[in-house]
Amino acid sequence: MMLGLQKLNTLRNQIFIGFFLVVLVIFSVAGFFIYDQVSSLLKNNAEKHIQQTAVQAGGRLDALMTQIDSLTAQVSGHPYVQQLLLDKVNGRAITFNQRQPLLQIAGSYQAYTPGLESLELYTNDGSQVYPIREGRLDTRIDSRYIQEVNKQKGRLVWIGIDPDNAQSVLAIRRVNLYDRWFSPGGYLIARIQRGYFQLNDPAPGGGNGESILLANDRGQLLGIGDVSSGLDLTSLLQNNEQTVMFQGKEYVMVKQYSEAANWTLIILTPVSYVTKGISALRTVLLVSGGVAVFGFVILSFILSTMLTRPIIHLIRAMRKSRLGVLTPNPEPVSTMELRELNHSYNEMVYHINELIRVVYEKEMLQSRTELKALQAQINPHFLFNTLEAFNWSLEDKGEEELAGLVVAMSKLFRYIISSSQSSEWVTIQEELDQVERYLMLIQMRLGDRLTWNIHVSPETAFVPIPKLLIQPIVENAIKYGVESKIGPGSVTVSVRPAAQRGMIQIAVQDDGPGMDEEALHALRLGLEEGNSFASKSTGVGLVNVQQRLRLYYCKSGTAWAGLRVESGIQKGTRVYFDIPEEDDVTQIGGSGTNANHIGRG
Repeated sequence: MMLGLQKLNTLRNQIFIGFFLVVLVIFSVAGFFIYDQVSSLLKNNAEKHIQQTAVQAGGRLDALMTQIDSLTAQVSGHPYVQQLLLDKVNGRAITFNQRQPLLQIAGSYQAYTPGLESLELYTNDGSQVYPIREGRLDTRIDSRYIQEVNKQKGRLVWIGIDPDNAQSVLAIRRVNLYDRWFSPGGYLIARIQRGYFQLNDPAPGGGNGESILLANDRGQLLGIGDVSSGLDLTSLLQNNEQTVMFQGKEYVMVKQYSEAANWTLIILTPVSYVTKGISALRTVLLVSGGVAVFGFVILSFILSTMLTRPIIHLIRAMRKSRLGVLTPNPEPVSTMELRELNHSYNEMVYHINELIRVVYEKEMLQSRTELKALQAQINPHFLFNTLEAFNWSLEDKGEEELAGLVVAMSKLFRYIISSSQSSEWVTIQEELDQVERYLMLIQMRLGDRLTWNIHVSPETAFVPIPKLLIQPIVENAIKYGVESKIGPGSVTVSVRPAAQRGMIQIAVQDDGPGMDEEALHALRLGLEEGNSFASKSTGVGLVNVQQRLRLYYCKSGTAWAGLRVESGIQKGTRVYFDIPEEDDVTQIGGSGTNANHIGRG
């Protein structure tokens, strides 16, 4: 199968397929653009019509609300209601006989308002007056609506769904007493049927699926509907897109807000109804696109054949040099383009032959260079054998102290000049062992003038660290601290967990003469800018340590302190730095011990 596909992978087929894909993409993009523009135009026109419907429905809603507002205003201003609540405010109790006429008053108003189910009257302290039963206003509605109606000072406040009857809507008004300077006298609640707010009046035979929903600020569905079904309109209230998905269908949505009740009219029209006229346009686009693609396919096939036929002859000429030495093609070709192609092929043959010659010469030169490097390489094994011979000779003569120093020197050299293939990382304990060997050798020169202490926490002894990171700092402490001091001096190396969680602090302290503020500032500036403060004994100084710390531990985008120096006149110098602690690092090597304190005095 793969062989059959390879045979079809010709230049002519590639040109043909390429042209075909190009025209297919062009017609697809153009068709999609036209389809999208026409569809958007139809949706916008539909939205304008729906907006008109929304304005009309909003007007009807305002008229219904105005009717309820007017009715409740008449009830609250009724002389008998005013006198009854005024007596209550003046401290006189409302008797059962006084409450009886309220039934006739409420009935007369309900008779002229079909959507009004009932009226409820409460005193200023929240006691129910009508209907004639025990009840409290604060248990009837939420307290925030009571606060809101007091703030409105007599204007109607729409509550929403009745907590006691999901098929009703509540509105409340504060009753102001005319004969008491419009002071609060009580509260009037109107309970209205949800069907009163039904604004959907589709024309017979319309069948467009349009829905008009009325929602309060909490997303509850008002008007005719089943609240117990859990229909939540919050997503529609928060959505400002032109088209929305609702109950598994796509709709064009228009919203109309009513400031009087803080309610929102939501008009949903199915997208399928809005764009049903686009199906004919889609058919036209598909048919015309198919005809155009078919015609372009024929032209592409003819053009690809005309382009590839002369190239086949040049391919046959190139195959002659596949089994032997690359030679230019002397055969001329007819067309200008193919003549240029033949010339480029001959140039390529020339450059390939030249490249082969250059590569061969470079390989020969590299081989000779590697041979010279091997011949010039110093084998440290000879140095270690010589030091071992000195050690045996000193032990035979009873020079145990000198023999120990030779062993320390041998280990120090082996640590420093280990092969490049060895790991650049060691444990902190191994680095401190190297520092210990170095101090033993320096003590041979300084004698009793040098004492040292090395402290290391057991949990930090096997944390990985770059090789030769602590020794240069110790060398600097001896050179500028101990040697610059008259009398005995000491060096203290400490390794312990840092104050910052997950970090280890390594510090080198001497009791030398220290530095003044000017010298300390110059040293810190030099470390920051990279000026040389290198130790003369090893060629590796504080700047080298600073650069290696930056290389190994400084990450982009994070704060990095590096080497920090503290010093004062006759107070010695302390150089320290922090490194991260890696919990998953395995122990490296075996030369270190688990001791937590090493001292020489």
